[in-house]
Amino acid sequence: MSNSEPETGESRPPVALIAGPTASGKSALAVRLAQIADGVVINADASQVYADLAILSARPSQEEMGGVPHRLFGHIDGAEACSAARWAAEARAEIDAAHEAGKLPVLVGGTGLYIRTLLDGIAPVPEIDADIRAAVRAMPVAQAHEALRSEDPEAAARLAPADTTRVARALEVVRSTGKPLKLWQQHKQGGIADRISLSPMILLPPRDWLIERCDRRFELMIDQGAVAEVEALLPRNLNPDLPVMRAIGVPEIAAWLKADIDRDTMMARGQLATRQYAKRQYTWFSNQPPQDWHREKRSIDAEIANELAIKLQQ
Repeated sequence: MSNSEPETGESRPPVALIAGPTASGKSALAVRLAQIADGVVINADASQVYADLAILSARPSQEEMGGVPHRLFGHIDGAEACSAARWAAEARAEIDAAHEAGKLPVLVGGTGLYIRTLLDGIAPVPEIDADIRAAVRAMPVAQAHEALRSEDPEAAARLAPADTTRVARALEVVRSTGKPLKLWQQHKQGGIADRISLSPMILLPPRDWLIERCDRRFELMIDQGAVAEVEALLPRNLNPDLPVMRAIGVPEIAAWLKADIDRDTMMARGQLATRQYAKRQYTWFSNQPPQDWHREKRSIDAEIANELAIKLQQ
């Protein structure tokens, strides 16, 4: 992921980025920054793009938006799968619109792939042949990994043998294009890192504080209408592989509504899934972004959010 603070950064339009795991206080900080810097908050969270998941994705309420414009929240129907490429194209348009209006774009979210795609661009891989894709996706992962060892040995060595999604992707690309995925990735296109002045901040609060907030957040979601969201989704009979159907809380609540598990089990599973997701995000944001991106390790309250917003504005 590129660091976009070039020497000529002062002449480039500013973009603020607030990233980190779920329940770390990103939304409140983004709103505070937008309030004091005349900003527009732009969603960078994969779940919050879906109209169907206002509560389960912890989308900010009207009150929490604090009178600040919010973009790319709840604008996609759950019957669609939003790709990182689609989101990045929409985010670029919103960032440009904010700059044209003289406002500060404030990106906020916890989806590292979205952020990396926006900043660094995407590999220009041609459309995968449909027959090749179907054949590869039908293979057991062990068989696909074995095939990859002969067709793209470097990818096979890099990828875990049980990583179904990435192994299939690497194999379908080399079979369809004749070139390994890594070769395509060396020619990424469309990234904005070199044309903006980025002010990034990653929230990595104390783990015990974060875990307690994750547990409490899932309880609140159940109290505030998350069950009704899932009740509205189920009759649509959407593909179970769609992101909206795999979102944290949806499988757990669905199992309870179908009487496959009791309420306590549903709650325990939902809280566990939230904690596990937060831990994965915590690890990713600890290690993947450039080391000179500011990492804020305090737990966020209103006073600290105000302090950090002022720092980000400078």
